[in-house]
Amino acid sequence: MLNKTLNKKIFDKDCEQIPIRKGFGEGLVVAGEKNPQVVALCADLTESAQVLAFKEKFPNRFIEMGVAEQNLASVASGMSAMGKIPFIASYAMFSPGRNWEQIRTTICYNNRPVKIIGSHSGVSVGPDGGTHQAIEDIALTRVIPRMIVISPCDAVEAKKATIACVEVDAPVYIRLAREKTPVMTTEETLFEIGKAQIFYESENLPAGRQDHKVTIIATGALVYKALLAAKSLEAENIGSIVVNLSTIKPLDEETIINAVKRTGRVVTVEEHQIAGGMGSAVAECLSSKYPVPIEFIGVRDQFGQSGTPDELIEHYGMGEKDILKAVKKLLV
Repeated sequence: MLNKTLNKKIFDKDCEQIPIRKGFGEGLVVAGEKNPQVVALCADLTESAQVLAFKEKFPNRFIEMGVAEQNLASVASGMSAMGKIPFIASYAMFSPGRNWEQIRTTICYNNRPVKIIGSHSGVSVGPDGGTHQAIEDIALTRVIPRMIVISPCDAVEAKKATIACVEVDAPVYIRLAREKTPVMTTEETLFEIGKAQIFYESENLPAGRQDHKVTIIATGALVYKALLAAKSLEAENIGSIVVNLSTIKPLDEETIINAVKRTGRVVTVEEHQIAGGMGSAVAECLSSKYPVPIEFIGVRDQFGQSGTPDELIEHYGMGEKDILKAVKKLLV
C-alpha cells in the first residue's frame, strides 16, 4: 500500500516531473522571507543552481563569488560567525568536492551553521560526463563531524528541507539532482530532519508467502525506482517495505531497524558510490544492532561517463530491474 500522503498519480504516465534543484530554489526564497539573516552565495552558477530567484528578490543579501569554491566556503563561515545564515550553492562536484577542506575546517570544525547545496549530483547529470558527476559527495560529507546530510527524493521534499535546515544550528549538506524527477510527495507528506519515512508497504500476501519480504531503503531520486520495483514485486506476491531515507546523517536507526525486523532482508538504493554512501551508513548500523543479509544498489568503484540520464542509471546497475534482481537474490 502506498503511503496515503504521497502523490496519487505517482505510478501514472502523466505524473508531474520537476527538477529536485528547483524545490531548493523555491525553498530558499521562502527561507529568506521568513528570516532576514538568511543570505546566499554562489560560485558563478546562479541560474543553474537555482539561486537566481533569491538574488532577484534579495539583491543585498546575495554574493556572487565567481569560480572560487574555496572562498565560497570560507567567506560563508565568516558571515555565519557574524550572525548570518549562509546558503552556498554550486555543483556538488565543486562544493563539497573542490572545497572539502574549507568546509571541514572553516565550517564544521568551527560548528558554523552554513548550508551547503550540492546540485547536479549523481550520474544523471548525463552528458556533462564523469568530471561533473558527483558520486562521492555523501561519503565526503557524512564523515565530517557535526555535518547533517540530506538527500531529498523530489522537488517538494527539497523545498521542505531547505526551509527546515534554517532552524538547525549546525552545518547542513543538501544533495540535489539536475534532471526532472517524478513528484512523489505532497505538502501533506511528513518531512523532518533526522527521520525516515515509510513510503510503501505490501499487504495481504498469499498464504505461505509471509516470509517473502524485503526492506528497500532508498534515497534521492532513486526512491522512485524503488517504488516501481515494490509495485512489480507485489505483482509477483513478493512483499516489501520501501523506506525513503532523506536524512542520511543523523541516521534514523529506529525506523530502519523496525522495518528490517519485519522483513529480515535489506536492499539499499542510491545514485552514489556504494563505498561510503548511504548503504554503508545503513550497514554500519545494522551490523552492530541487527545483522541481516543486505544487497547494495549504487555505483561500484567506477567513474561516471557521458550519456543520457536513463542510459547511465541502467549502465551502472541502478534501475528498476537491478533492484528486482537484488531482492530476488536475497530470497534464494
